[in-house]
Amino acid sequence: MKRILSISLCCIGALTMMGGCGNNAAKKAAEDEAKQAEEAAIEAARKEQAAIEQLAKLPDEPVFDLNTNLGTIKVKLYSKTPKHRENFAKLALTGYFDGMLFHRVINGFMIQGGDPLSKDPENKSKFGTGGPGYTVEAEILPELTHKKGALAAARRGDAANPKRESSGSQFYLVQNEQSCAQLDGAYTVFGETVEGLDVIDKIAAVPTDQRDCPLSDVKIISVKLDPKLNSGTPLE
Repeated sequence: MKRILSISLCCIGALTMMGGCGNNAAKKAAEDEAKQAEEAAIEAARKEQAAIEQLAKLPDEPVFDLNTNLGTIKVKLYSKTPKHRENFAKLALTGYFDGMLFHRVINGFMIQGGDPLSKDPENKSKFGTGGPGYTVEAEILPELTHKKGALAAARRGDAANPKRESSGSQFYLVQNEQSCAQLDGAYTVFGETVEGLDVIDKIAAVPTDQRDCPLSDVKIISVKLDPKLNSGTPLE
């Protein structure tokens, strides 16, 4: 009887030790996760501060390289649309667009990207609904039209968005001027393609599913200030 009691006590002790080890492991995992989150927040704050400082040094109409896995599209941001210019530049300088997809592609119309949800294939059913959590005031000007290669901001429809405020990050590039002419005066055009119209055509031609999502990823590798077309601008 004493031997059975002794064995039982040993088992209880072992289970207690195992429970303690499990608690310690869970605690360490939680601490590691908190530390990683803190480091990520610090890095994000550092990037944002660096971007803010660099924004003040940008030329009036900066040129950014949209580097994709199908080639590079160089876009110039208009000084006439300062709110969109600053917003796009800030997002680009902080690396916000890096790793996103052109999630909506319609040959003979336009190609659309800038949705942070597109970084995760698990979100495919939600592509087109993501953003940074804010909108940008409309800057619709009659002289800025949907010509080939025009850079414009996506937005919700008029019924839910009567002020025609732009998405905080989603944008599109015009592939066909005639098809997109109907959008003039309704969406903010805030830039244009200065090089890479052939890349827009290449992206527009990729096979897509019933939701106009490319069957093979068209990825935005990075969006960087162009080192040659921003002469005199410190590129940090």
